[in-house]
Amino acid sequence: MELHELLTPVVKIARNAGAAILKVYATDFKVESKQDESPLTQADLAAHNCIMAGLRSLTPDLPIISEESGLPDFAERGQWSRYWLVDPLDGTKEFVKRNGEFTVNIALIDNHRPVLGVVYVPVKNITYTGCEGLGSRKISADGNSSSIHVGSHSAKPVRIVGSRSHRSPGIDEFLAKLGNHTMLPMGSSLKFCVIAENGADAYPRLGPTSEWDTAAAQAVVEQAGGKVVTLDGAPMSYNQKSDILNPHFLVIGPSDVDWLGILPKEV
Repeated sequence: MELHELLTPVVKIARNAGAAILKVYATDFKVESKQDESPLTQADLAAHNCIMAGLRSLTPDLPIISEESGLPDFAERGQWSRYWLVDPLDGTKEFVKRNGEFTVNIALIDNHRPVLGVVYVPVKNITYTGCEGLGSRKISADGNSSSIHVGSHSAKPVRIVGSRSHRSPGIDEFLAKLGNHTMLPMGSSLKFCVIAENGADAYPRLGPTSEWDTAAAQAVVEQAGGKVVTLDGAPMSYNQKSDILNPHFLVIGPSDVDWLGILPKEV
């Protein structure tokens, strides 16, 4: 199937997963801990099952990596040129806090790049999409779809989006060098999406993330005219090493600031 043919059914899959999440969200759910001590709820698993079934039906020949299904050995997945990369519930900590800042992330990776991404925000019933050849769009709760694009110039003061649950020491040095700014704390892949729709200017991430955390939202940002780069300025890529941890990175909306030059030399 062509990319544009995949987009609408993937949006539907993400929304179905979001509905499964909200069913759990409305209950007195239990919180367990995974091996890395990150939280896990029945909502994560319900969304995972929903997405796996939907994608297998849509593209039975494409492999899928989901945060909740374990990581295939690199000897196997290193041979994949195209696959789905999924975070069924990005922002489980925000889910547990019940602040609404969690998302469903589904990305299609092609030759190490996210070429299609869907980010769904269940509590707000808002969908962000990014697809090569189609650009990026925001679908509001009433079904209205509009094109989104990063800003052409940074705001004054510049708007920096940051993690609500993870703050690294290097960020404070970055902000001190940056000078006058507005800080927008936010959870999950929403940090990317707010840049894609010109609600913020940059997002420096100087702490650990995994590839399923970023892929879908990277597609949204890139197709909206922005960049997601590692600290050497290279576009962030996928499935090129045995682990699935991302390097430190920077999400850039307007390119009128030397963002990389402001970052600490050692983080």
